[in-house]
Amino acid sequence: MPRLAVPAPENAPAASQPLLDAVRAGLGGIPNFVRVLALAPTALEGFLGLYTIANKGALDHATRERIALAVAEANGCEYCVSAHTAIGRKAGLSDGEIAAARRGGSSDGKAAAAVRFATALAVSMGEVTNAEFEAAKGALTDEEIVEVIAHAALNIFTNILGKAARIPIDFPKVALLPAA
Repeated sequence: MPRLAVPAPENAPAASQPLLDAVRAGLGGIPNFVRVLALAPTALEGFLGLYTIANKGALDHATRERIALAVAEANGCEYCVSAHTAIGRKAGLSDGEIAAARRGGSSDGKAAAAVRFATALAVSMGEVTNAEFEAAKGALTDEEIVEVIAHAALNIFTNILGKAARIPIDFPKVALLPAA
């Protein structure tokens, strides 16, 4: 049961309306996650601002989706795993790559390094080991490392909101992997 209302877009605060219109124009609809976030217009504005800026960086869309999947799985957020499975498919990820990302890997070497680092960041809340950091530095540029950190942080935020508010899943539901 949701802990926060999932408002119809027209019932969201007035300050959220232009932001919701922009999301609708870009996605063709407004996911429940964004509807809940719209309850706090400044939070929605901040999220969309960081999301927009982060998506202009050096990491390609498929790698960003791999990171989102890895972090969501590490944090046990079924809403985000479901959402990013659907979004990842639209970004060109195969079922095998989606499964690999959820397990913290990829068949693409550079993407695998980004996903492993993002998973380590999520699991340790940023307190990664020297070996984990050096492994990332061996495969990624400094710019890409900072972007992985930004994407991990952004996805941790969405995971926390999804879990705390128990946002109803409005994507094809994907169950979390069994605990190892």
